[in-house]
Amino acid sequence: MTQITYVEASGQSTTVDLPDGWNLMQGAIANGVEGILGECGGSCACATCHCYVDEARLGDLPPASASELDMLENVAAERRTNSRLACQLKASPALAGLILNLPAIQE
Repeated sequence: MTQITYVEASGQSTTVDLPDGWNLMQGAIANGVEGILGECGGSCACATCHCYVDEARLGDLPPASASELDMLENVAAERRTNSRLACQLKASPALAGLILNLPAIQE
């Protein structure tokens, strides 16, 4: 299990334990976290799971794929250097304690 903290735009923080291998969008939806829609079900086709990764932890993540970078061009909220799609990030021991901030809008 990997502990991930989601911080909603309202400031509410939710920390959950996710099974290794789950993507972080699945974890948010399964645990009722507001701010991640995941309309495409995690197929990297909608950008409604946009999140901001704690900048200090960017080096712990695998690099974004070309398709993720393309989808990040379509996010509704401001795209930042730490923007990622939660559906493309999988829970693993390397991500233990990761904090994701969620934008106020997804579409």
